[in-house]
Amino acid sequence: MNRCCIIGGSGFIGQHLLRQLVPTGRDVIVLDRCPKPLVSPFEKVTYLQADYAAGLDIDRILPDLDEIILLAHTTTPKASFDDPLTDLSSNVPAAVRLFGIAADAGIKKIIFVSSGGTVYGKATDLPISESHSTNPISPYGITKLTIEKYALMYHALKSLPVVCVRPGNAYGEGQRPFSGQGFIATAMGSILQRKELSVYGETGTVRDYIHISDLVAGIIAALEDGIPGECYNIGTGIGHNNKQILDRLGPLAASSTLDILYQTLPDRSFDVPVNILDSSKLRKHTGWQPTIGFEAGLQRMWDWFLETL
Repeated sequence: MNRCCIIGGSGFIGQHLLRQLVPTGRDVIVLDRCPKPLVSPFEKVTYLQADYAAGLDIDRILPDLDEIILLAHTTTPKASFDDPLTDLSSNVPAAVRLFGIAADAGIKKIIFVSSGGTVYGKATDLPISESHSTNPISPYGITKLTIEKYALMYHALKSLPVVCVRPGNAYGEGQRPFSGQGFIATAMGSILQRKELSVYGETGTVRDYIHISDLVAGIIAALEDGIPGECYNIGTGIGHNNKQILDRLGPLAASSTLDILYQTLPDRSFDVPVNILDSSKLRKHTGWQPTIGFEAGLQRMWDWFLETL
C-alpha cells in the first residue's frame, strides 16, 4: 500500500482529490496549515496541521512516504500582483527545500500542481500544448514556472521522480466565491447574493474550464502513469468567455427568479486574453479523459450553491 501525502490538501482541489484518491487503497496524509475539517467523510485520512512553507513536519514524515502531491500555494493570481515578493518568497524556497529532501528520501513519485492558466502567458497557438513557449505575465505564473524548473532540475541531477501538471480553470461544487480565483464561482455567488459582477472587456477573457472531478482524475492519472520529468496539461480543449458563461447561467438564475447584474469594464493589461489547453499528451500517456460536460458541470455546481449559500 502506497503512503501518499497531499501538501495543501484542505482546500477546494485537495478535498475533491481525497474523494478519488482514498478509494484507490492508498494510506493518505493531508499536511495543511488548516485544521482537519469539523465534518469530514474521510475517516481513514490522517490530518497534520503544520506550516509547509516553514518546513515543519516535512523532515519527520518524508522518510515514511511513497508519494507526494504538492498543491500548497500561499497566493492567488490576483493577490500575486499586490505583493509579488511575498508570492515568490513564500512559495519557491519551500518547494525547493521539499524537492531536495524528497530526492534524498527515495520518494517513488511526486506531483507538482502548477498552472496551465498562467505559465504560458499570451498564446501564439491554440490550443496550447506543453511545447508552447512559457512567458507568464503574472507573478503567480512566474512563481509556478520557477518551481517547475527547480523540480525538473532535481529530476535531471538527482533523479527526482517528479511530474508537473498544468491544470486549466477548475470549477465545481465546494469552490468559494469572491476568493480572487474562479470566475464561475464568483458569478454564481454574485447572482445568489444579488451583487453586481464585473466583466473586463466586451466579452471578458476566454478560459478552459474543467470540472473539479475531471481535474483531480487527471492528477491521479499523472500520479499513477505519468512519466517522471514530464509536464502535462489538464484541460478540456474548449474555451468559454465570461459573457458566454453568464449566458449559460441565465436560465439557472431565472429558474430561481434571480437576475444577473454585471458591469463591463475596460480590459486589464495583466489578463491573458485566451487560454485553451491541449491535453492530448496526458491522454496518450495515461488514458485520462474529461467526462463531465460543461452544461452538466454548471448544473451540479449551481445545485450545490443553492443548498449552501
